[in-house]
Amino acid sequence: MDTPWAYPDFDAHEVLQFVTDAKSGLRAIIAMHSTHLGPAAGGTRLWHYADDADALTDALRLSRGMSYKNAMAGLPLGGGKAVMLADAKLTKTPEMLAAFGRAVDRLGGNYVTAEDVGMSVADMIAIRRQTKFVAGLPAEGDEVGGDPGPHTSLGVFLGVKAAVRRALGKDSLAGLHLALQGAGSVAGGVARLAAAEGAKLSIADVDQARVEALAAATGAAIVAPADILSLDADVVSPCALGAILSEESIAALSAPIVAGGANNQLATPEDGQRLAARGILYAPDYVINAGGIINVSTEYLGGGDAGLVRERIEAIPARLETIWTESAATDRDPAAVADAMAQKLIGRG
Repeated sequence: MDTPWAYPDFDAHEVLQFVTDAKSGLRAIIAMHSTHLGPAAGGTRLWHYADDADALTDALRLSRGMSYKNAMAGLPLGGGKAVMLADAKLTKTPEMLAAFGRAVDRLGGNYVTAEDVGMSVADMIAIRRQTKFVAGLPAEGDEVGGDPGPHTSLGVFLGVKAAVRRALGKDSLAGLHLALQGAGSVAGGVARLAAAEGAKLSIADVDQARVEALAAATGAAIVAPADILSLDADVVSPCALGAILSEESIAALSAPIVAGGANNQLATPEDGQRLAARGILYAPDYVINAGGIINVSTEYLGGGDAGLVRERIEAIPARLETIWTESAATDRDPAAVADAMAQKLIGRG
């Protein structure tokens, strides 16, 4: 493996910690990209990687995305991310969670964690037994907290509607065709909101039972994962894993809009240019999917309630509109515009 400094996605990350706990079997990577605006905040992902290099790349890209996401959302937080390297069965034990919690605690509050793919509210409770630097804990009544997924879904849904207004001149999703890649927590929330507004849905996921359950709940058509991005739809909404918008997949797109909740959707920076060259409106992922971290940050930092979280999430469409307007005025693609804005906010512009 090359040194981390040689990786294409290494971007002056402040801290890169490799965690090994032989007794529990835990192997994890904690990446802190920037603490310019506050403690590095970002969830923990449990995933089976083909090799360790893929895990490192994921941690580097995701943590940089969190710096940009938190800055663009106006939050007093930096960007970080953790990945727990799992076996093919995604084994996760109390001992592993405890060891990970201790690793987070050793960072002294410079990194604050929460749920991401493969992790749950119950896991955050377990980690909380070892460290106070964790969010996404259970909430009751009007309290802020709990699973960030529904908040991410709301932001993505509102962002999709903003994209439809800009590109198609429509104020509603009624009668429009939305192609969703993924059937997990975020995709499921978007699907239910879109279905309630009268959208036609097509959904794909590698988990057949999960996609069948979501299709039954929303009246969606089930599509093979290999076909979802190229579907003849009004909106393609990537809500699974990242790096799915590549030269090849962009060439096959039929939809005029790409707006979804997955992190790091662009395989390379050039792919933002490729979308723009094809006249496809792109919603930068870390702007449209900020609802979850907005909820988590309000929980962790205090001083707000569910109403404030909703108000902050409802600001996502205006933020996207600002990006698209500058993109049109400067002839730069929306992803490049958003990156430049975020870099300036974290003192690197």
